[in-house]
Amino acid sequence: MKQRTPWTAALVVGLALTAAGCGSASGPGNSSGGSSDKLVVWDWKSGDAKAAGYVQKAKEDFAKKHPGVTVEFVAQPFDQYYTLLGAAIQSGKGPDVILFNGGGQIRDRSDALAPLDSYVADDKQRLAGWDAFTKGGKIYAEPVTLQGHPIYYNKDLYQKAGLNPDAPAKTLDEFIRNCGVITQKTGAKCFSLGNKEGVGIQFWLSALGSAVLTPQEYDDWIAGKRNWSSPDVKKIFELWKQAGDTGLNTDGANSTAMFNDAFASFNSGKAANIIGLMSDVGHWKDFAEFLTPEKVGVTVAPQVNPAAKPSLPYDGGIGYAVAKWTKDQKLAADLVRSLTSTDALKAFFVDGGAIASDTTIDTSAGGPAVKTIVSDVKNGKPALHVALGSKTVDLMGRLSQQLLSGSITVDEVLQQLAASDKTG
Repeated sequence: MKQRTPWTAALVVGLALTAAGCGSASGPGNSSGGSSDKLVVWDWKSGDAKAAGYVQKAKEDFAKKHPGVTVEFVAQPFDQYYTLLGAAIQSGKGPDVILFNGGGQIRDRSDALAPLDSYVADDKQRLAGWDAFTKGGKIYAEPVTLQGHPIYYNKDLYQKAGLNPDAPAKTLDEFIRNCGVITQKTGAKCFSLGNKEGVGIQFWLSALGSAVLTPQEYDDWIAGKRNWSSPDVKKIFELWKQAGDTGLNTDGANSTAMFNDAFASFNSGKAANIIGLMSDVGHWKDFAEFLTPEKVGVTVAPQVNPAAKPSLPYDGGIGYAVAKWTKDQKLAADLVRSLTSTDALKAFFVDGGAIASDTTIDTSAGGPAVKTIVSDVKNGKPALHVALGSKTVDLMGRLSQQLLSGSITVDEVLQQLAASDKTG
């Protein structure tokens, strides 16, 4: 999965502030109760100040089409989100519209969702990122953002070390040499890493994957034909361990939260590089606020395997789905379409820095990093970790921590992941 900023408390945001709208959002009881004049939305974004403009535009779009319907947004704490959602699914009662991360999180819960194919046909050409919300040829959510894992770097640190900040390393050997020079001249580490949540390995696998796997291996992985005993797959996990063993990472990675301590470490100049996100947090807009836009560099992974073709890993990031138990699925689907309307997504890009799924939005004012990201999307490929089931991703997170601590071998990790992947 792809993590987002966790929230400390549930927050209710509604079109009309009622007594019910101000209640607790901590359980499956927050539902429309099968009503056709009210829709309840669960997410972890609507309480974010940077998403306020986006939510407002979506509300306005929906109100034009359905003026008599009340919409209640319930922002759940992310660290409890899928647990709360699981309870709602088990009870068969809960929100009408649900925000999901693309990949395993939604695919593993598709039985509880309504297919949207018949409702979203008119949006297929305008929006990108559909594959991350598709299972068995059916669409279960409309993509709101594109999410991926570029490598960001601090141009100022590169310049202070006497390196050309506009010419990032093309090979792994060159990259490591540059890191050595930066550390010697500035004291900054190579990578800012947070793996307390076990998320760092997800970013690592997907960011480095296209630089290690051959194009055929990459395509096979995405298609579900994964060879965990492949030397190239093993290489990705060996590099993860080596980066920790040789001191390339910031100290205490397993006790450092990716969200948002690792990002703060990069912003403060403690590391020259970080594998970040395209959208939401830990991305170009956040980094530019600290480093200035001109000092935020972005690149794909340096070449590891000469037979590989490094590219930007990206998919649909987050998207809204409709619960199967919803009384009026077409009405709920119309709300989903308002949440992916052009004006709403444009506000999300401007205010929050999200790389929106809407391909018609002009991103030219976003600065040099955005220009590079959008250009790299054209040749990008789906992220490797998004192709995995959520149970395997969770296991990989725990095993990655053990690799960094030295309590397990790479071979043992691959054996466990292969077994998990096989059972789904």
